[in-house]
Amino acid sequence: MTGSLFKGNFWTSDILSTIGYDSIIQHLNNGRKNCKEFEDFLKERASIEERYGKDLLSLARKKPCGQSETNTLKRALEVFKQQVDNVAQSHIHLAQTLREEARKIEEFREKQKLLQKKTELVMDAAHKQKSLQFKKTMDAKKNYEQKCRDKDEAEQAVHRSANVANPKQQEKLFVKLATSKTAVEDSDKVYMLHVNTLDKVRNEWQSEHIKACEVFETQECERINFFRNALWLHMNQLSQQCVTSDEHPSCMRTFTAPRRMQPHQERLQGLTRQGEDLSQILKAYQMTLITLCLIITTVSISNISENKAFSGWRF
Repeated sequence: MTGSLFKGNFWTSDILSTIGYDSIIQHLNNGRKNCKEFEDFLKERASIEERYGKDLLSLARKKPCGQSETNTLKRALEVFKQQVDNVAQSHIHLAQTLREEARKIEEFREKQKLLQKKTELVMDAAHKQKSLQFKKTMDAKKNYEQKCRDKDEAEQAVHRSANVANPKQQEKLFVKLATSKTAVEDSDKVYMLHVNTLDKVRNEWQSEHIKACEVFETQECERINFFRNALWLHMNQLSQQCVTSDEHPSCMRTFTAPRRMQPHQERLQGLTRQGEDLSQILKAYQMTLITLCLIITTVSISNISENKAFSGWRF
């Protein structure tokens, strides 16, 4: 498909115009600018990730969190801080990875810049040579046209002086006419020489333009593929970071499950309780009440018996 290629487009009928070539150069410069913007974005994102990771690391290692806890809850807090440490390390590692990707983009961008500059130097020389030869051709054309006008004037002067001028004057006019004809022939040769040279220069420029278009098209295809792959890789890195950040809390949740906290509660009771168990206290209390009731009952029966015995005496 020739129409889809750079060399099949970006042409103009004006021999001095470089609008098509300038459009390609502007497009390539914009492409490198886009790469530079993405490179700066990755560097800024890396700084943010590194700063966040270091702050999180400092929090996990320096900030106390449940120091007086014991047993399984203490272990859960230790795992929690370790997982926070791991998340911080993963963010720091992501920052390093992003900086490495930014460095690769910079290297690729500089490589394309040098390649483009090399081709631009060749094309600038071709444009300059074409413009210079075009100017020489136009100057030769003007000179030829002037010599033609001089010849025409000399011919008209000869015709006008045919019946009135003396032989000596006519001889001068014929000499002038012959000189002007010779000048016309010489200027015509020079003009045609410049025209042929211009055509040769134009063909050379056209050949260089086609080569430049092929180089620039290859360069642009490489840039698009590289940029797309870099963006794809960046998305994968962010996805992996999200997976990593989710795995650490998942590991932490296993240590805070109710089935793991139950033994902690039982051991906590064994370590912190004082006195007897509540059920034992209730039983002891019930036995005390029963004993008191029996004592009271016994005392009451004894009093009744004594009263009866006392009432049997007669004075």
